[in-house]
Amino acid sequence: MSARAAARFHAVEESATYAVFDMVARMRARGTEVVDLGGGEPDFDTAGHVVDEAMGALRDGFTHYTPSRGLPALLRAISAKLAADNGVTVAAATDIVVTPSAKHALFAALVTVLDPGDELLVPTPSWVSYSEMARLIGARPVQVALDGADGFRITAELLERHVSGRTKALLVNSPNNPTGRSLTAGEAAVIARFAQEHDILLISDEIYEKILYGGRRHLSLAAQPGCAERTITVNGFSKGYAMTGWRLGYAAGPTDLMAQLVKVQQHTVGCTASFVQRGGIAALTGSQEPVEWMTAQYTARRDLLVRGLNSLPGVSCSPPDGAFYAFADIRGTGFADSATFARWLLRETAVAVMPGSAFGPGGEGFVRLSFATSPEVLRSALERMARALADRG
Repeated sequence: MSARAAARFHAVEESATYAVFDMVARMRARGTEVVDLGGGEPDFDTAGHVVDEAMGALRDGFTHYTPSRGLPALLRAISAKLAADNGVTVAAATDIVVTPSAKHALFAALVTVLDPGDELLVPTPSWVSYSEMARLIGARPVQVALDGADGFRITAELLERHVSGRTKALLVNSPNNPTGRSLTAGEAAVIARFAQEHDILLISDEIYEKILYGGRRHLSLAAQPGCAERTITVNGFSKGYAMTGWRLGYAAGPTDLMAQLVKVQQHTVGCTASFVQRGGIAALTGSQEPVEWMTAQYTARRDLLVRGLNSLPGVSCSPPDGAFYAFADIRGTGFADSATFARWLLRETAVAVMPGSAFGPGGEGFVRLSFATSPEVLRSALERMARALADRG
């Protein structure tokens, strides 16, 4: 018998973001100086007090298994953070599971709530892995294409158009990757009413909550009226605390759902790395000045990039509310689609961006550019793009 993968993998696409990473790596291996704006990783180092705590844990021999749910001290710190920052009340001992990355928390949440054949509503543009995770477990992602002309708002009309008797959950990401939009109070209220009227669960990906601009305040869906008992909140340390390589996240939600979600943890990874969790405690309970400083740097970079994009022929870009991505409208450049534009840009200028089509329906005609890089790199990218677009005529 020849080796065969499970049939469900035929419906699962490879990660579009990693495909771009691989292409950039090949070009660099050939000696090409690539300006990479395709990634989603802070370019800052993790704060010193977080590193010191984890290193101290290693030196102290704190290198063994921990409880599957996580270290009690970290669970208490997360519970306190959710109450203070998000208005979400969860019990540390029963309502939180610490995971090796927010990505694993998302997958564990989907495994917990979705049966094969269930439908998951995914407003798009959205992060590339949401729909593929659902397909991996035999569920059906239903992509709700948001309208760029309407600012990518989530509306009751759009949600009602896509709900069915098989809809089990709605997955929302705010601030959003790739658009940089954050939920308004009106949108949060619409989502809360919709979830209650159709008795569906909410999965709220809040990984970018620390990175907001212009005095905006983050809104957690679990804090909306009637939503605490139906919402799993997913968050982590990668983006706000510049801890991508640490792989540290968590899921928080109703006791009965968390009692099932922890089984996913127990039968897959077991627990999250012990010394990494000690670093997480330091991140939450220590000084938040590094987070504030990083956000200030992102603000200046955002303004630089958006201003430059709006000066390019055929390109327009609204300032993002949060995260560290600009989602630029390139429909005026005359290219057939966003993938064609991105390939042309990489070939002609060695500037790497993500085509909007990679993020599902609603993303076509746009490209995502990360400004989690230095102002000098951003200026270089803008100069190359300006020359190439001008030469193209």
